[in-house]
Formats: sequence, C-alpha cells, structure tokens
Amino acid sequence: MQQDYISRDIEQKWQQKWKESGVFEAEPDEREKFFITIPYPYLNGNLHAGHTRTFTIGDVVARHKRMHGYNVLYPMGFHVTGTPIVGLAELIQNQDPQTMKVYSQFHGIPMETLTGLDTPEKIVEYFSVEAERSMRSIGYSVDWRRKFTTTDPTYKKFIEWQFNLLYEKDLIVKGSHPVKWCPNDNNPVEDHDILHGEEATIVDYTLIKFKYDDIVLPCATLRPETTFGVTNLWINPDLEHVKIKVTFEGREEFWVVSKEAYHKLTFTDREVEFIEDVDAKSLIGIKVKNPLTGAEIITLPASFVKGENGSGIVMSVPSHAPYDYLAVRDLYDKDLSEYGITEDLRDIKFISLIKVPEFGELPAIEAVEQFNVKDQKDPKAEEATKVVYRREFHGGILKENTGKYAGMAVSKIKDVLTRDLIEQGLGEVFYEFSEPVVCRCGTPCVVNMVKGQWFLNYSSPEWKDKVYRCIENMDIIPEELRVEFNNKVDWLKDKACARKKGLGTLLPFDKDWLIESLGDSTIYMSYYIVAKFIAEGIGTEQLVPALFDYVLLGKGTVEDAEAQSGVSSDILEQIRNDFEYWYPVDLRSSGKDLIPNHLLFFLFHHVAIFDEDKWPRAIAINGFVSLEGKKMSKSKGPLLTLNDAITNYGADISRMYILSSAEQMQDADWKNSGIESARKQIDRYYKLAKDIIGSGATSGIGSDMKGIDRWMLSRLQQRILETNEALDTIRTRHALQNSFFLLLNDLKWYQKRGGSILLYDVLETWVRLMAPFTPHVCEEIWEAMGKDNMVSLAAYPVYDETLVDNRAEFAEELIGSTLSDVDEIIRVTKLTPQKAILYTAPEWKTNAFKTALSMQKEGSLNPGALIKGLMSDPEMRRYGKEVSKFAQKLVADITSMSEDTFNTLINFDLDEKIALEENIDFFEKEIGCPVEVYSADNAEYDPENKARFAFPLRPAIYLE
Repeated sequence: MQQDYISRDIEQKWQQKWKESGVFEAEPDEREKFFITIPYPYLNGNLHAGHTRTFTIGDVVARHKRMHGYNVLYPMGFHVTGTPIVGLAELIQNQDPQTMKVYSQFHGIPMETLTGLDTPEKIVEYFSVEAERSMRSIGYSVDWRRKFTTTDPTYKKFIEWQFNLLYEKDLIVKGSHPVKWCPNDNNPVEDHDILHGEEATIVDYTLIKFKYDDIVLPCATLRPETTFGVTNLWINPDLEHVKIKVTFEGREEFWVVSKEAYHKLTFTDREVEFIEDVDAKSLIGIKVKNPLTGAEIITLPASFVKGENGSGIVMSVPSHAPYDYLAVRDLYDKDLSEYGITEDLRDIKFISLIKVPEFGELPAIEAVEQFNVKDQKDPKAEEATKVVYRREFHGGILKENTGKYAGMAVSKIKDVLTRDLIEQGLGEVFYEFSEPVVCRCGTPCVVNMVKGQWFLNYSSPEWKDKVYRCIENMDIIPEELRVEFNNKVDWLKDKACARKKGLGTLLPFDKDWLIESLGDSTIYMSYYIVAKFIAEGIGTEQLVPALFDYVLLGKGTVEDAEAQSGVSSDILEQIRNDFEYWYPVDLRSSGKDLIPNHLLFFLFHHVAIFDEDKWPRAIAINGFVSLEGKKMSKSKGPLLTLNDAITNYGADISRMYILSSAEQMQDADWKNSGIESARKQIDRYYKLAKDIIGSGATSGIGSDMKGIDRWMLSRLQQRILETNEALDTIRTRHALQNSFFLLLNDLKWYQKRGGSILLYDVLETWVRLMAPFTPHVCEEIWEAMGKDNMVSLAAYPVYDETLVDNRAEFAEELIGSTLSDVDEIIRVTKLTPQKAILYTAPEWKTNAFKTALSMQKEGSLNPGALIKGLMSDPEMRRYGKEVSKFAQKLVADITSMSEDTFNTLINFDLDEKIALEENIDFFEKEIGCPVEVYSADNAEYDPENKARFAFPLRPAIYLE
C-alpha cells in the first residue's frame, strides 16, 4: 500500500483492472440473475451531482447483489432524442451569451471546444464520450458492451417495432387533445423540453360568457358555481384588449379579451379572427349580464388583473373570495368618475350561495376578519383564501339561490354545471397551465388543442387495469409511494407521442411525425439485451420486425426470423435465451421527479407489450440533490459536474458523501463542508487498514478470545445485519451508518479496551462490507491483505447468529456507560479522585428491569401494568414505595431507548459485579486511581449512601 491515501492513483489503477478483466460483463449462467437499470442520462450537458446520487445508488445495489452471489446485469445507454439538444445546438450556433457562459463555466467545456458543438450530432458525440468517462471514473460496475444512444439507426428499428405493436393494439390513436406546446418549435413539449414550469399541469377552466349587447366578455374560473354570486367583473385599464370573432361548433360570437388571451385562443380548436383593438377603459363602468342569473352587474377597474391569466377579464365573488371582497372594499372611497362610475360601491349587495359549517353568510368577509387581513397586498390574504376555498370545497353545499343545483356538494358541482353551461351556450372549456411554462428555447409555452395529433391512449380503462395489477404485484421502495403511483395512473390522460421537430425516430405509420422523446424511452431495458449482439455485427437492415417478435416476445419461429432477417438461427436462439434469462427488470431505480411521467410510461408499455411474467418486479425512488442549498440546473447553473466532484474530491469520497447525505425520498444537499468530512473519514479508514496490515496481524478467530474479543465479533454481526437489511430496502444512509461510522466506533472501543487479536478479521469483513460504497479503496486494501481475487467478486458478509454474545455485549455496555459516567462526574466536579467505588444494582432492581424489558417486547409496558406485575411478587412488596418510583423510571428509560439498544438488552443476563471486577485494571488505568466494586445488596463501604442510586447497567458511583 502507498504511504498516504492518494485517491486518483488508486482509482485509476482499479478502473483499469476492472476494464481489462471485463469483471462486470455479465453473461447468463447457472446463478440467479439480478437485472437492475436506472434512467439513462439525457446528453444536453455533463452529468452532475444529481445524477451521481441516482446512479451511485444503482451501482451500490448492483455491487451488493453481485457479492451476494447473484449474476448482475447493470447496463447503461444515452438519451438524446427530442428538442433540447437541437435547441442547444442553435443557441451555440448563435453564440448565446448565457449558454456560452453556463457551458464553459459550469460544464467545464473549453470555449474552443464549445464553439464547435454547433450541430446536434456533435453534441451527442461529445457528451456521450464525456458521460461514459465520468461514469467509469466514479467506478460504476456497468457492462459497457451494451451501451447505445437513442439516435442509433439500430435503436430506431427497435422503436419502430415497438410503436407498430402499440398501433396494432389500438393503443395509439389520432385526435384532438390539449398538449403543452412551444409556438417557436411548433412542437409539443414534455418535461425534458422545459426550462421553467416542469411541474405544471394542464387545468381545465370553465369560461363563463358574460354579455354586453352582442359582445361576450368571457371569464375563466375553476369554480363555475360561484357565478351565481358574481357582483362585478374586474378589468385592468392598462392592459391591451382586442375584439375577436370566435367560431366554435357552428356558433359565431364576438368576444373581448386581453391580447395575450387572444394569442392563446389561436391554439385552441376554435376559429379565431382579429377584428379590432379595444380601449380597456371603455370596458369599465358598463353593465354586463350574468348568464346564470340574468342580473346586470358592473365592471370595475383592477390593476391586479394580468393579461396572461385566463381571458384577461376576471369575475368577482366578494362573498366567497377574500381577494374580491378586499378589492371591492379598497374601491369604496376611490374617485371612479373617469370611468363614468358615480354610484356608491357600498350599495353592491354581496350574494351568499354556499352553506359552510365553519362559516356564516359571508365566508370571505369572516375569513378576512379572522386573519386580520389589511388589504389585497397583505400576505395573510392568501392564507384566508386557502382556508375559505378548502372548507367550501370539502364541506360546502349550494344554497336555494342556485336553482336546480341547490343541495349539491361543491366538490361535485363543477363537471355537472360546466356540462350544462356548454349545452346552453353559456360557457366553454378553456385549458390553461397551472403555472407558466417556458420551453428550453426560451419561448413561453401555450396549451395547444392539436388536431390530427398522435396520442398514446393512456386513458384506456383496460390498459390502466393492467398497470394497476402490475403495481399491486411489484415492490415499491419506499412502500408509501404505492398510493402515489396508483393515483398517478388514475389521473393520467392521453399523451401526445409525436412531434414535428427534434431528434428521434419517425412514426412508422405516419412519417410526417417524429416519436416524442419520452415515448421512445419505455422498454429500452429489453434493448440492452439485444444491444450486445448488435455490437457484435448485426446490421441495421437485419433488424426486421420478425427478429424482435421472436427474440423479445417468442412470436413466430426461429426459421421465419432467420429467413426475414438474415441473422443465423444460432444467434437468434442466443438472443432469445439471453432475454429469457435476464428479463424481467428486477429493479428500476430512479429519482422522484420521474414518477408522473417516465416511470408511469415504463409500466404502461411493459404491460402492453410483454406477458405478465416479464413485467417489472420493483421500482425504487430517491430524492433530489441541491448544491449548497440551491437547485442545480444544466442550462442555468449552479452546477457541480460529476467530473468536477471526482477531480476535486475523488470517486470514493464523492460516493460515500452522496450516499450518506440523505435517505430514500429525502432530498440531499451537496455541501463542501460535508464532503471534506467524508474525505477525512476515508483517509482515516485507509490509514487504519494500513496500520493493521503493517502490523503483520493475522486471523485470531478460534484462538483464546477474551470477553472484549467476543464483544467485537458480536457487534460486528449487528453491523452486518443492519447493513444488509438497509441495502435490501435501499436505505444507503442507514447502511453506511452501520457499515462505516458505527463499526469504526466499535473498533476504536475494541482497541481502547486492549483488543487486538481480531483486528485482521474485523478488517477483512469491513473491507467486504464497504466494497459496494467505496470500491476502489476497498480493492486496494483487499489486495494489500494478500487476497487473490477482487473484493468486487468476494462474498458479502452475512449475519452469523452463532457469533452473537449477549453477555459480552451487556458487559461492554456496562463498562462503557460506567466509565462515561465517571468521566462526567470528574468533568463537572473538577475532582482528582483518590479512590472510586462502584455499586451495582440490588437484585430486586435487576429483576424489575428484566420484567420491564419483557413487557416492552410484548408491547404491554406501562407504569400501571409494571407496578401491578411487580407488586404481585411478595419479595418485591418488601420494598414498598421504592418499587413504584423505580417502575416509573424504568418505563421512561426503556420506552425512550433506541431500537438498537433495546435489541441488545432484551435478553439481559449478566452478573454486573463480576463483570466490573474482571475489568478493574482497565478502570484504574482510565480513571487513574484504585477502584473497588460492591453490590448494593452488600455495600461494605458506602459513606454517602450512594448505593441506593444503583440502576441495572448503571452502577452508582462514589469518588473520594
């Protein structure tokens, strides 16, 4: 071993050895297989710390399973289809300042290289090389023979086959549906194409048609029932408005809307024609007709109305909307004569239309008073609004003044009323984003009602039923996400699967369209199996449907597949056998942002194409990674690339840090202070291993072991057990806590107590235990220990119950806590002791302790039950009130114990006096004075009556 831990040297050495030996190149054999995949990265930038977390979790699982004897396949490919790479190439061509700065500064691309990445093809080539280099440099155990990009001609053949199958099954349909749309690219956009607003959903608003003469002033609302309570409309006098002719389903109307709303309406399935500009001020002060009540209501000025929201005209319901009430109230003393408004707005009568248990007649006003809201700009107005809307939605009932809808629940009314409004020509559906959406090209997106668009028919009940069954029969980690997966399936609607611009595969049955980038990323896990054979010489033209039908579905005969493809039957049988061996996917590990899109589509397409025995078996989800508290962004920054992390800190340090920083769905925050701590830990680990190896230590198991040696072996079993259980549920933080931090503490205590004969054995286990997390340094230590094979292929430690020694553990718990208590007394009193006396608990307290532990195990521990149980023993009754006080302390102590401590103590059986007497030499050395031990049952020397404070595993202490 090198004198000092130099991560770069060690990591490059072992990465080269892994590559040369092909140790991670998996082939079918007699072992049980484990096929794990993670989402392949999108190559519009270098991999960053967010990728590091998801990919490293996948690698840890792969390495853990491999060391447990599984035949593990962990492949990788690269996603490049869609518009982001095309958009990036255009930005580089135009020397966009922001893009050039971000990609040179954060992605670390030299400017002379960056300026040359001016075509999508060059970008794909550059980042695919960089991504593979990054993943190799952090030590991922990937079978690189299977890599591909989603624009490879051979992959396109696979996608054509898949989409033809879906089309034949009537799962791809043509129609008109609302989609997220970029007007600049003239394409639908998916999550991968979006710069801002990735979480936005398409919301169906109801357009209510208020009329002024022959003009419609439409208002968009999510609460059409509140139309019964409208007292006025809001119009911003500073916005640009237009008059337009709208033709829809044979009906021709003239509308007045904001200029922004006019732009959005041109993307709907209405015919829209510009007529003229309209002065907004001329719209204020007029009386319009409420379509539901026939009432004449006034239009009022409002600077808070935004042109991009809805139609740019807003209806006002002061009785049930706090903002509307506040806005009307704020106008009470304003001079509105410039709009021709002379009436006193205090005369506007508010209309109550919803009965709510928690409120009276006017919920909005009551909420404003309850929260002491001053005006519209008061932040508390938002809180008041949420309370009113929530209570009305969940508990509100419509009143008599809503006509035939009276008595209906607010939660049930929207669809019913909207349908009636549409039938009567009084309303329409208008689609809007839940928040602004911006394409990666920088253009604000719109909701486009696309005609003649191709859609995946995800709304099909039969298709969804299969997905529900798949989810029911698979593992979801963490388990609580199962409900979310089912909910997302329930809500999923038809999804546009084709676009006009970008990289990708042409839709085989309509070559005017390209297959959308998430649509071609659903069953590519099966392509990994074929990819190895394609790399060995199968040509693009040979990838005919009959080949995929046979090798992936078992359809047709090998003879037909051979005749149509020109691929020999031997090769076809090998591919088929490999597929039968490796499929299904045993685990799909991914970030939580992919639950509502990619992971759902992954399930939908698998259940549509493959038989049930080939459906995915498990999905694991992890949280995000921020950088010093800020969200990372490839296109905007800040960003810590995987390359930078490895260059600055090293692969094993980066792996250990990201794996220990958060658990499962928790979000992680990459902090320099944290990774510096990880660096010190790895350095300490290396030096400790070097010292043990340098000492010439050999295995000490089987020799004359003392209590501390038996304790060390016993604790080691607990660490092994906890680590394996944590990794089985992909709790990497808990796994590392046990396999490294707690085990390091155990080893420090072992050495402090004079233990030495098991140092080699502990290290040998420790290296194997840590190998999935920090493989490079573990390979280096393993080799230095004289091992012939790689630790990556060594057997992972398994729990050995025969090595668990509760008595030894109780003894060390006693010794450790006693020494800690003595040290604390010395620290507080600043005493230099001349003698230390330890008093162990009397027998009755020890028996009570055992009883309480048993009751806690059974789940019946509480003060009353414990006291009753103890006092039923005549011997216990001798101690009267002492038992009662002690029992209450016992319950408090035991119920607050950690699970680890409780599990250690549950079979408590130890003569504490003997255990302490056997270790008097240790205590005298640590405390620095003579030590005597007495039982509280027979305390020969107790000048200050300290023995009465003795507690099981907590001796009373007297220092002279």
